[in-house]
Amino acid sequence: MDVEVTRLPGVGTKQEFTTSTGRRVGVLSHRDGHRELLVSDLTDPDACSAAVPLNEPECVALGTLLGAPNLVAQLRAEQSEVPGVATAQFPITHGSPYAGRTLGDTAMRTRSGASVVAVLRGGTVLPSPRPDFRFDGGDLVVIVGTADGLKQAAAILEQG
Repeated sequence: MDVEVTRLPGVGTKQEFTTSTGRRVGVLSHRDGHRELLVSDLTDPDACSAAVPLNEPECVALGTLLGAPNLVAQLRAEQSEVPGVATAQFPITHGSPYAGRTLGDTAMRTRSGASVVAVLRGGTVLPSPRPDFRFDGGDLVVIVGTADGLKQAAAILEQG
């Protein structure tokens, strides 16, 4: 899928793509940091039928809604040939004992046998985080392991 990037002098940057139905969907990132979700008119791809302003938490939520299922589905497909291995995703809440701490602090692999394979942050996938990777509240952690290992991983992230 090709994403077209258009610099808009004095405004910001527009990134968009064309769907299979011919509609253009994109994000306008203004110079001051705010963003808008754009959807083109059904009959005229150059005309905008909807512009939805999004604040930072809304951008994170939308990115998670759109990105997390795709990443997890891809990982599940890759792991489906390995019996006994599963993939799950767990949030780092703002009250989590690991918000602001590193992946190494969790000792995840040692304590659960499960591995953190990616973190979704602000709509961006951060693959293969290193032990010095620092979690933020709102992160979504993607973990691969056995069913028991995933249960242990959930308990670690929730309770410490």
